[in-house]
Amino acid sequence: MEQFQHISVTDAQEKLNQKDHNARMVDIRDPQSFGRGHVDGAFHLTNDTIVTLMNEVEFEQPVLVMCYHGHSSQGAAQYLINQGYEEVYSVDGGFEGWNKAGLPVEK
Repeated sequence: MEQFQHISVTDAQEKLNQKDHNARMVDIRDPQSFGRGHVDGAFHLTNDTIVTLMNEVEFEQPVLVMCYHGHSSQGAAQYLINQGYEEVYSVDGGFEGWNKAGLPVEK
C-alpha cells in the first residue's frame, strides 16, 4: 500500500476488536484532549513518541490514525505509510465522530 485508506469509526472499532489483526490506534490530538478522553488503548502519537511507536508496532500491523475530526490524521497516516507501515487508515470523523457514535472512550 503506497497510500493510506479511509475508515469509518464503526469499521475502526471492528478492526480494533479483531484480535488476529493486532491493529493499533494512534491518536495525534494535543495532550490535553487526549488526557480528557481517547479510544481505549490508543497510543498518543507526537513528535516525541514516534520512535517509541516505531519500536512497538510492526510495519505489518494495521495502524489507525485518529485526530479531532478526521482531517489532520490524513497527513499523519501518509507519513506512517512513507515510513514503511503497510496498512494505515485515517479514521473519518476523528474522535468527535467516535464520540457521536457512542463508541467506548477511556478517560
